[in-house]
Amino acid sequence: MDITIILIYLGAMLAFGWWGKRRASNSSEYLVAGRRLGGFLYTSTMAAVVIGGASTVGGVGLGYKYGLSGMWLVVSIAAGVLLLSLLFAARIQRLKVYTVSGMLKLRYGIDATGASGLVMMAYTLMLTVTSTIAYATIFNVLFGFDRTLSVVLGGLIVVVYSAMGGMWSITLTDVVQFVIKTIGVFVLLLPFTWSQAGGYAGIKERVGEQALGLGTIGTGTIVTFFVVYTLGILIGQDIWQRVFTAKSPEVARWGGVTAGVYCLLYGVAGALIGLAASALMPDIGSSDDVYADVAVHVLPVGLSGIVLAAAVAAMMSTASGALIATATVARQDVLPLVAQIFGRTRPELDTSDPEADVRGNRLYVIVIGLVSIVIAALINDIVSALTIAYDILVGGLLVPILGGLVWKRATGTAAMAAMAVGTVATIATMFVVGDVMANEPVYVGLVSALVVFVVTSLFTAPTPAYVMSVWNARVSGKAEEEPVPDSSVASTSAPSVASTSAPSVASTSAPIA
Repeated sequence: MDITIILIYLGAMLAFGWWGKRRASNSSEYLVAGRRLGGFLYTSTMAAVVIGGASTVGGVGLGYKYGLSGMWLVVSIAAGVLLLSLLFAARIQRLKVYTVSGMLKLRYGIDATGASGLVMMAYTLMLTVTSTIAYATIFNVLFGFDRTLSVVLGGLIVVVYSAMGGMWSITLTDVVQFVIKTIGVFVLLLPFTWSQAGGYAGIKERVGEQALGLGTIGTGTIVTFFVVYTLGILIGQDIWQRVFTAKSPEVARWGGVTAGVYCLLYGVAGALIGLAASALMPDIGSSDDVYADVAVHVLPVGLSGIVLAAAVAAMMSTASGALIATATVARQDVLPLVAQIFGRTRPELDTSDPEADVRGNRLYVIVIGLVSIVIAALINDIVSALTIAYDILVGGLLVPILGGLVWKRATGTAAMAAMAVGTVATIATMFVVGDVMANEPVYVGLVSALVVFVVTSLFTAPTPAYVMSVWNARVSGKAEEEPVPDSSVASTSAPSVASTSAPSVASTSAPIA
């Protein structure tokens, strides 16, 4: 019965992907669901994309190993969602761009999309690969498949439904995955494990009071979780692309807050499940196996299938979100840079044929999806690679991105300098320390980028007035969205920004300027 439930779930994902295909009529619909998701859809898809395999299987594993303090990984992710939603989501939603790099170009009037896009693409690709690898944990338990077959099976399903309808397919599947995760974790796994472990008194007697402490995992680890994951959530393309789907600034703000609170509760629930499992089954060899072992041995047949489907749902929601984010950045930001390097200018897309544009986006999703499956099948452990991607993302991009959102005096020259210095400092510190998993690289990168950003901004000319007028018009919601994402090779000169943007907002932005 468990196998039947999983197969029904996988079939449903493909069906919803096909359903979403009918809505993806142009690039806006395909990449950001037409920017028209309401509260429930937005909350569901935001919660689904941030609650992945690491938060579900990994969160339970941390609870098994460290007790209640195993919750801090997911709590740090929840903190990122809450901060993003309360402080920046409304402003981001009004920008009507498609990538984080697009925001940098709009704010500073420079073409920094290629350099920042490379970093962002590495980050989102690693997210896709890690989520794809995670399928092996569940499929091996259920079907007895080896690791490679599990990776290929799960990866292909995600690629197929993501490619069919883009963000609409992903949103519809995210809603189903959100419901399944909620039922599997809160309604089934948490109460069953705590009941069989004897409740609070029984667990305390078996594992000791120290397992109920909040600091068992270590203060340094907790701080690092918040620096890497909270700050990473603030600027990740996979998260911003969800913000772009909201139909209004209010939905982006309060739907995100609701998702953040959900993630907070999810983190506590996962740690409590792991804590109860350590009392019930103290001899599980790997913490990554705790979730599946508890589901199979504690829950009745049928219910365990739902709980295992919840884990698969968590992995697929993150994988699909990261996949479309990688494809978007690759097409909008990285490919133009590659064309420039080789001295070729790619013509602009034919905006009169939106179906052709959608086919182009779909091709990118398929190709990058297949690449991620191959990478996931070839390597055994990419925790180090993911850590490198997160460290470079935060160390190199956090300061220029958030600085542009909150500081009017920030300049394009400073943004470029901070990206370069922060990235180089982060990577160099990894070599000096000799451990990519160390905490120092991201801290050194952040501090270096911040100092360079502030000093350079103060000693360089302010951002041109016409660039700021375009930016102000977008932030205030007075400028319309671009009809089609610009995937041509953009000029790096300032006049191109003026010539393409200033006339369209001149009438609305004059009072602001």
